[in-house]
Amino acid sequence: MCIRIEIEELEKNILSQYAALSKNTKGRLIKEESCHVRTEYQRDRDRIIHSKSFRRLKHKTQVFIAPEGDHYRTRLTHTLEVAQISRTLARALRLNEDLVEAIALGHDLGHTPFGHTGEKILNQLHPNGFHHNNQSLKVVDRLEHTESRKGLNLTYEVRDGILKHTGKEAPETLEGYIVRIADRIAYINHDIDDAIRANIIKMEELPKDCLNILGKYHGERINSMIVDVIKNSIGKDRIGMSEEIDYYTEKLRDFMFERVYLNKAAKGEEDKAKYIIEQLYQYYIKNFKKLPLEHIKLYKKNELKEDIICDYIAGMTDRYAINLFKELFVPKSWRKY
Repeated sequence: MCIRIEIEELEKNILSQYAALSKNTKGRLIKEESCHVRTEYQRDRDRIIHSKSFRRLKHKTQVFIAPEGDHYRTRLTHTLEVAQISRTLARALRLNEDLVEAIALGHDLGHTPFGHTGEKILNQLHPNGFHHNNQSLKVVDRLEHTESRKGLNLTYEVRDGILKHTGKEAPETLEGYIVRIADRIAYINHDIDDAIRANIIKMEELPKDCLNILGKYHGERINSMIVDVIKNSIGKDRIGMSEEIDYYTEKLRDFMFERVYLNKAAKGEEDKAKYIIEQLYQYYIKNFKKLPLEHIKLYKKNELKEDIICDYIAGMTDRYAINLFKELFVPKSWRKY
């Protein structure tokens, strides 16, 4: 008996009736032979972790653009925190940990340089708009490639969870719902932590009723939210918070939008970031053939030029975009040797 089949049997015997069993996956876009050791969702997780797109997340903005301090979150550390919270919830609810981990690790692969600032400007520039969840799916389906394969060819359930981790469409699995709620728990709390570190807000300015219910400190608030989700979801075919905890969580989120996400001091470099992306976009519209050949080869001849340019810029890290802008638009010093 192969190890994968043993694990599939364990899933069947141990997991909740509402769990997405790996042996029942709806499959991949291109059929592949199963692995003898890993389940299908384990393979998806591994493909994401080993991808270039995943590695680039370490140099992409979470909230504060190009932060100098070592302790500020990046898009990569955010992703890891979402994965950790997702696994905790999945284990407690006896849902599929491998599936939630794969979705969580892949959910933000389509994020632009400079975080949501980059997303907003690309959404304005591109004729068809731009949304990072759609881009994350495009990354795993087409843009991430190896010598032997275009795209990561992930399972249906992982692709569904990545696409629907935000937006109006609901995920088809409870594991997908877990990542949606874990994403919210993670970013609200770690953004508070980073904002306090950056002196944008002070601990005593946080809504006191939220702290009384959820906890004063970072770990206490995360624990309160996680425990509440477990209590309100265990043995049920849905994932959610109680009305009380959801109310105070949303109130904290509203506070963060008012005081941090839309704060001029916190977002002081936003206009510069927008300008960089806009200039790069317009440059490649006029100089399309200057795009790397490796990137252009990913597309068919009749595909929109704007799509190809947008994909290229969205894949950049903050520092790559800044350095490319300097190379293209900032005069170099002339030296005589």
